[in-house]
Amino acid sequence: MGKMAEIIVLAHNIRSTHNVGAIFRTSEGFGAAHIICSGYTPYPAIEHDPRLPHIAEKLTKQIHKTALGAETLVPFSYEETPPLARLSQEGYTIVALEQAEDSIALPEYEPPAKIALLLGEEVHGVEPELLAQCHDTVEIPMVGQKESFNVSVAAGIALYHVFSKSQQNHHI
Repeated sequence: MGKMAEIIVLAHNIRSTHNVGAIFRTSEGFGAAHIICSGYTPYPAIEHDPRLPHIAEKLTKQIHKTALGAETLVPFSYEETPPLARLSQEGYTIVALEQAEDSIALPEYEPPAKIALLLGEEVHGVEPELLAQCHDTVEIPMVGQKESFNVSVAAGIALYHVFSKSQQNHHI
């Protein structure tokens, strides 16, 4: 059996601590190697935290409500902007989870061995200037009335796809 896909989750400009917690929990469940929070995404307390202690503590508590401890299990970091160029140089395929002209339907997508999954803001999604720097864009097909899934739910669906595909491809 070969090895699983190496997954990094980029959570950019996610406003809700509950979504961030759910992303941590799902990322942990599907074996993500690292989560990078960027922009105004809230993140759990870190060593040498630049935020005021009571703010960091409050956000950590709120994230914990949905992460249920996963925030202590998945390595994470905070960066002002998503480090797409650096990850690309490190051999990651940058994949935006976004509805776009050229997006690939998730069921048809063959995930690469090293994937950095970019999640965007709850309402407006991934910004066009970031989308332009991605190698691929994937979209979750939908049949309901709503235009999109909640970002943490969408992340779960995409991570499940990458996880299950990499399991199939490496069980040979």
